[in-house]
Parts: sequence; C-alpha cells; structure tokens
Amino acid sequence: MSDITWGLWELLLKGVWITVQLTVYSAALAAVVAFGIGLARTHPRWIVRFLSGAYFEVFRGTSALILMFWMFFVLPMGFGWQLAPMWAAVLTLGLTYGAYGSEVVRGAIAAVPAGQREAGIALSFSPAQQLRKVVLPQAWPGMVPPFNNLLIELLKGTALVSILGVGDIAFGASLVRNATAQSAPVYTIILVMYFVLAFALTRGMRAVERHAKAGVGQAPAERSRLRLRSATGPAVTGTAARAEGEAR
Repeated sequence: MSDITWGLWELLLKGVWITVQLTVYSAALAAVVAFGIGLARTHPRWIVRFLSGAYFEVFRGTSALILMFWMFFVLPMGFGWQLAPMWAAVLTLGLTYGAYGSEVVRGAIAAVPAGQREAGIALSFSPAQQLRKVVLPQAWPGMVPPFNNLLIELLKGTALVSILGVGDIAFGASLVRNATAQSAPVYTIILVMYFVLAFALTRGMRAVERHAKAGVGQAPAERSRLRLRSATGPAVTGTAARAEGEAR
C-alpha cells in the first residue's frame, strides 16, 4: 500500500469517475431500449413483436466483449467513421443490457391482471391511456428490483471497456499494478471500490422501490408490520390481561 503514491491513487480515482460516467450513460440508453423493446414485445401486431423479439434474441445471445470489438473495429469499415472508445463501450453496454431489461418490462406488464385492463376499457381509455394510467403504474414497482440487479451487473460489466483503453477502474488498476509490481493490494482496492459503488446504487434503487410502491398504495413491509403491531398491541395486551384475570 505504501508503494502506491498519490499520482497512482489519482489514476484509480479518475478511473472511478470514468466508471461512474460509463454506468450512467449506459444505464440511460439501456432504460430507453428496455422500455421500447419491452413495450414492442407486447404489441398487438405480430410483425412488431417479431422484430423486437429478434432484437432481444440477438443481443441476449452475443458476447458483450465481442460486440464491443465489433462496434470499435468492424463498424468503421462498413460506414467509414470511427466511434470513440468511450462511446463504443456505452453503445454496446446500453444495447446489450437494454435487451435484458426488455424482458423485465415485458414480464412486469404481463403480470398486471387482465381485469385492470378491462377497467381501463370500461373507462373509455385509449390503448395509450391504458398503458400510461393503468398498466405501467402497477407494473413499475415490480420492475425495480430486477432493474437493480441489472444496474449492478452493468456496473461490473464496465470493466470490459479497459480492453479498448478506456481509463476506467480496471484500466487504472492495471497501470498501478505495472508501476508497483503488486497485485494483491491493487486488486483488493478496486474490489472495495466496486463494492462501494454497487452498494450506493443499491441504496438508491431501494429508495426508488419504496417510492414506486407508495405510489400504488403498497407500504413497505417493515412499516406495515410496525403499523399492525401498534394497532393491535393494546388490544392484544388487554385480551391477555383478561385471560390472566380469568385464570386467577
């Protein structure tokens, strides 16, 4: 640890900032793709479902690392323009994890009871209004926990970009390890860095989940138990007291 100078620490800290940027940009693109493809996979027209399903199968069945190489090395040969390594990585991660997220969206929408859709029809809502006012508000709380897992996987997947020379945490760790010839302390440090980032993301998504459940009248389990305990506590105590008196 003492061999890691401030300049080397600065490399690691800059890598943290690059990793955060990669995660935010890729997650934003993945969210757009997830909702777009997920909604398309529930579309009444078969051609829309077929095309969106084909996208899902292609990106689910290909390696993110090889796709990143393809975006960076092969795409310029076909179109004559070169993507910066950072944006090739963002595009690859966003499209790949967006495909995974589309299955979360599709499953959550399919889990909404059919009676809720029928209620929207009874209220003369258009299909778009049914989706916006009835289906998505009820499906959204069920999407948040799987999205949390995908976001953590996306964070860890950003380590792939070091292959393209993007200065993320993994790339900075490689430079520090080469400079100090010490692997154990360097990789222990970046393990802790990834854990801290993942923990922060998890806490943030938990807050989003609580807000989403509160929006549809679902109180968190802990608070529900506390309310139930406070509501039934005096009654239970009184019943126990009467039973004890009768026993005497």
